[in-house]
Amino acid sequence: MSLRKFSRAGLLALAAALLLGVALSLPTYRAAYAQAPAAAPAPAVPTTPEASAVAPAATPPACDAKTLERCTPNSGDTAWMLTSMAIVLMMTIPGLALFYGGMVRKKNVGDTVMTSFAITCLISILWLLFTYSLAFRAGSPFIGGLDRAGLQGILSDISTGIGNPNSLAPTIPETVYSMFQLTFAIITAALIAGSFAERMKFSAMLWFIGLWAIFVYSPIAHWVWGPDGFLNSANADAKFHVLDFAGGTVVHVNSGTAGLMAALMLGKRKESGPPHNVVLTMIGASLLWVGRFGFNAGSAVSAGMQAGMAMAVTHIATATAGFTWMLVEWMLRGKPTVLGICSGAVAGLVAITPASGFVGPMGAFAIGIAAGSVCYWGCTGLKRMFGYDDALDTFGVHAVGGAAGAILTGVFAINEYGGTPGLIEGNAGQVLDQCIGVGIVFVYDVIVTLLILKVVDLVIGLRVSPEVERDGLDLALHGETIQ
Repeated sequence: MSLRKFSRAGLLALAAALLLGVALSLPTYRAAYAQAPAAAPAPAVPTTPEASAVAPAATPPACDAKTLERCTPNSGDTAWMLTSMAIVLMMTIPGLALFYGGMVRKKNVGDTVMTSFAITCLISILWLLFTYSLAFRAGSPFIGGLDRAGLQGILSDISTGIGNPNSLAPTIPETVYSMFQLTFAIITAALIAGSFAERMKFSAMLWFIGLWAIFVYSPIAHWVWGPDGFLNSANADAKFHVLDFAGGTVVHVNSGTAGLMAALMLGKRKESGPPHNVVLTMIGASLLWVGRFGFNAGSAVSAGMQAGMAMAVTHIATATAGFTWMLVEWMLRGKPTVLGICSGAVAGLVAITPASGFVGPMGAFAIGIAAGSVCYWGCTGLKRMFGYDDALDTFGVHAVGGAAGAILTGVFAINEYGGTPGLIEGNAGQVLDQCIGVGIVFVYDVIVTLLILKVVDLVIGLRVSPEVERDGLDLALHGETIQ
C-alpha cells in the first residue's frame, strides 16, 4: 500500500529525521569541545597583605568589533535585543496566527493557527541542531559551518560576566543574537503558509517547512547576512553588495516566492469564501506592526541612533502604506475595508524592512506610497492576470512588496543614515546590486522550493482529499472545531 495514505508513517519518519539530525550533529559537537582552547591561567594570588591591598581585580574588556573573545557585553544593547527578540516572536505567535486565522473560513481556523504554532516549534529545534550555524557562522560565501551545531561553544560565563559574541553582533551575548535571528527564521517559514492555506496536509506542511528551512532559508540568510556571504554589503569580498537591513530579500522575497511555488503545486482551492473574522485579522496586523519595531530597529543590534531611525522610518512607511491602500481601494472599489487597510499596513512593513537602516523619513514616505499601490496591484491585478490561488496573498504582499522595497532601498539610501549612498546621492550602481540580489534569491528559491515540494508530494502527498477540504481541515486533521 502507498505511504501516501498513512499520515502516522509520515510523522514517524519526521521524528526519525530529527533524531538523525541530532546524531549527525554529535560528532561535530564533541569535536568542537575537544578542540576548545584551554582556559587562560588564573592570575597569581598576592602573597603579602601589602600586595593584596594594592593589587586591582582584573576587569574583562568590553566586547566590540575588535574584541570578540572573553569580553563583557554591553548591558544596554543586550537589554534592547532581549526586548526585540520577545516582540519579534510575538509577530508569529500570536500575531501572524491571528492575521491569517481571521482571513480563512471558520472550518479551517484551527489548522491555520496550529500551523503557525507548529512551525515555531519545528524551526526552533532545527535552529538548535544546525541551521543557526549554517546561516550565521563563517564557512564559505555560500553556506556557514557547523561549529555552532547544538549551539555548542557559546561562552556565557555568568560568574565572571564574560562571553564570546558573534562578530555580526559584537556587543551582545551570542545566545541573544542567536535567539533574535531565530525569530526571523520562524516568521519567514510561517509566512509561506498563507499561500497554501486551507488545502495542504499538516504532515506534508511539516516536512516541506523543515526541508525548506535547511535548504533555502539557511543558505540565503548566509548569502545576505553571513560574515562571508557573497551578497553581504558588509563583506568587503562580496560579489554584490546588497543592502538588506532586516529581511527584504531574506524574509519577504524568500517567503513570498516559496508561497507562490506551493500554491502552484497544490492548485486552486475547490471553494473559497470571505474572511470569517476581520477583527482577528486587525488584531493580528496590529501585533505585526508593533513587533516590527523589534524586527527592524532590533536589526541594528544596538540601542543607538541607527535603531532610532529604523524605528521612525518603519512607522512612517507603515502608516503611509496603509493609508495609500485604503485610498486606492476606495477609489477603485467604492468602499474602504478593514482587510484592505490592514493589508496595506503589512505591505508597508514589508517594503520598509530592507531599507529601514539606510533611508530617512522622506524616503520612508515614498516607499510607503509605493508599497500601498504596488502591493494592492499584486493582490488584485497580478493575481487575476496569472490565475494562481495565493490564498492569503503571501506572494502579492511579501514577494512583490519585498522586491519593491529592496530595489527602492538602492534609490533612497542615504550615506549619513546607513553608511551607503543610493541613487539620489549619485550611486546608481546600488540599484543594480539590489536588482541582482532580488533576482538571485528569486531564482534559487523557485528551483529548490519546487524540488522540495515534488519530493514531499511523491512520498506522502501534499494535498488533503476533496472530502477533507469540503468538510474543513480542523475536524479531519486535528479533531477539533472552532465555535
